[in-house]
Amino acid sequence: MTAREDYYVYVYIDPRNYEKFYYGKGCGSRKDIHLKDTGKSPKARQIAAIRKAGCEPIVRVIARGLTQDQALLIEATLLWQLGKFTTNLVAGHNSRQIFREHDTLHRNEPGFDFSRRIHFFNMGNYEHRCWDDCRTHGFVSAGYGARYRDQAKKLQAGDIVVVYLIKKGYVGVGRVLAEAVPAREFRVGKTPLRKLRLKAPKMLHDSDDLENCEYVVRVKWLVANKQEDALWKPGLFTTQLVRASLDNQPKTRRYIEDNWNVRFEDLLAEGE
Repeated sequence: MTAREDYYVYVYIDPRNYEKFYYGKGCGSRKDIHLKDTGKSPKARQIAAIRKAGCEPIVRVIARGLTQDQALLIEATLLWQLGKFTTNLVAGHNSRQIFREHDTLHRNEPGFDFSRRIHFFNMGNYEHRCWDDCRTHGFVSAGYGARYRDQAKKLQAGDIVVVYLIKKGYVGVGRVLAEAVPAREFRVGKTPLRKLRLKAPKMLHDSDDLENCEYVVRVKWLVANKQEDALWKPGLFTTQLVRASLDNQPKTRRYIEDNWNVRFEDLLAEGE
């Protein structure tokens, strides 16, 4: 059985200014049904105002020969484009799952402007940063200078970070809560890093130099083991890079999932 292809999408236009104010989809005489609407909806009120001015709404079919699913998608797309100026009470079929909110164009939105990812993150215990500090206070840091800072800035809110401790193995899985900031700006609650008892004594080095200071990324730990409990076996993915994608490392992801009882696909979906 083939899908019907007699659906169309139509638009109502105000003849006083030629502005579109309503989109719909249907078949047969559906496009004309609103002309009989005498209720109090925004659409009915606009039709009444047009008639009061001695005019009639312009009703035009703008796409035809569609299946119902095609008509629904076109209708929803046009309604999103019209935005706050529409008199439609419903934004369109599945529009909240498909389209971004109109008032979010000023910022990068996960799922629209970037995809959440699973990141390998390479750490070490140095005088500038220490895994114990990270697991205790909820962050990762990436060394100093543009090479390391830029890698930290690639972590986006909602990403999953998997921490590797040099010469030890994997020690943690966390969800990124906020993008990287200079160490001097990072707070644990209301307490700045400089007032915490950190095991890395030089965490706040070059704090007034935005080119050479540490950059810190806030993380909510889902797994945060001590270094002596690091997870490792020969063949797992590792690299000298500060950050790398684990998207194409299924064996390593599966080994971590099985040992730590996490599912990366579920973790990414929970951040939607």
